[in-house]
Amino acid sequence: MTLRIAFDNSYARLPDRFHARLDPEPVPTPRLIALNRDLAAALGLDPQALTEPEGVAMLAGNALPAGAEPIAQVYAGHQFGGFVPQLGDGRAVLLGEVKDRHGRRQDIQLKGSGRTPFSRMGDGRAWLGPVLREYIVSEAMHALGVPTTRALAAVATGDWVFREDRLPGAVLTRVAESHIRVGTFQFFAARRDVEALRLLYEHTRARHYPETTTPLEFLRAGIARQARLIAQWMALGFIHGVMNTDNCHVGGLTIDYGPCAFMDAYHPETVFSSIDQHGRYAYANQPQIAVWNLAQFASTLLPLMGEDVNSAIEEATAAVHEFPDLYAAAWLERFRAKIGLAEARDGDAALIETLLGRMARQGADFTRVFSGLVRGAARDEFVEPEAWDSWAKDWTARLAAEGRDVATAQAAAARVNPLRIPRNHRVEEAIKAAVAGDLAPFERLCTALADPFAEIAEFADLEAAPQPGERVRATFCGT
Repeated sequence: MTLRIAFDNSYARLPDRFHARLDPEPVPTPRLIALNRDLAAALGLDPQALTEPEGVAMLAGNALPAGAEPIAQVYAGHQFGGFVPQLGDGRAVLLGEVKDRHGRRQDIQLKGSGRTPFSRMGDGRAWLGPVLREYIVSEAMHALGVPTTRALAAVATGDWVFREDRLPGAVLTRVAESHIRVGTFQFFAARRDVEALRLLYEHTRARHYPETTTPLEFLRAGIARQARLIAQWMALGFIHGVMNTDNCHVGGLTIDYGPCAFMDAYHPETVFSSIDQHGRYAYANQPQIAVWNLAQFASTLLPLMGEDVNSAIEEATAAVHEFPDLYAAAWLERFRAKIGLAEARDGDAALIETLLGRMARQGADFTRVFSGLVRGAARDEFVEPEAWDSWAKDWTARLAAEGRDVATAQAAAARVNPLRIPRNHRVEEAIKAAVAGDLAPFERLCTALADPFAEIAEFADLEAAPQPGERVRATFCGT
């Protein structure tokens, strides 16, 4: 069976200073671990062909299909607040772009495909654990309705990767509407390469914001999209873990699932990332960090916003200052839905914040409180059930004010409150089993998370919060 991919590689047509041209490094004995057949079909690819030797060779980086123009993209970035003028794809190669069945342009990228000019002394490889983590979590985010990069396939390389220990190597095939980051704009802005900035702006505008006609409109549209994205993260208890500007996608996608995690017990100061020693990217800090990242983005567009520098600065600053209100409105919309409210009324924010405050003090599980609200079992998640009882009285009174009963609110809330999330301990169990040669836990978890809102009895155990001995307190980047 012949593998055919209708590539149309617009980013590769940008000037050479945007990327480095190179082939992926071959691996010894590639073996297909997982293939996202639905995504393959959506991309116009033949899922069966991807399981054949030619397809697996492509997914491993051992063979290039006709029309591929492999490149590693260059970018810069603020990492934990410190600016690095050149980063780039240090272990990833973009094979090319296709148009999906909706006509949207999609990148097909191999992650863990070997050294590039941007590897910075690294080996350019990935080990199995981070590949499976990104596969699980990115696909779960998609099922939860969050804009995200996606996972097309995972391939074992038959080689070893050396980190703290010797670990099995793997390659992830990642799909995204683009891989353009705030850091991509920063790379050219730092070099005062206005020509490249304009080319990048025009490319990104056409790809992500075709409805905009000026750099200011483009900036404001990007800010609005980021506000909605972060509100979605917060409503799911998701912590990205490394919100550096090189991990901030200009199109409003969740990208780069390194030490990411979903909270179990709710607390706004929760941090999982082992490299975030001071909590810069803690759960509650994510909206403020988004503003900081967007301010860096806005600064890169100033040279494109007219000759009057002071006017450009004022306009860009005003646009960034729109984020808090945009975010607050998106956050309130998400959390109103989580407690089954249909109308916006004064006092709703206070009602929601009171519940979250009680959850934090009681150590209540974030996901289970809201799924418990749907099932009438949220009270069970509180050490002191009266903390729920007194809040529930205010909640039912608020529902009555808009003519809703509890059952109606629960039915509405069921559409937005997942029963299952990729809990840290379950992801770690799946990785540990896969390293030992057993893919069944990984496959079961992926199946369960593909429909996270549905009541499915056989996956009831995956709804449980971790027992004390199962809790994962730190997650790792994996590079």
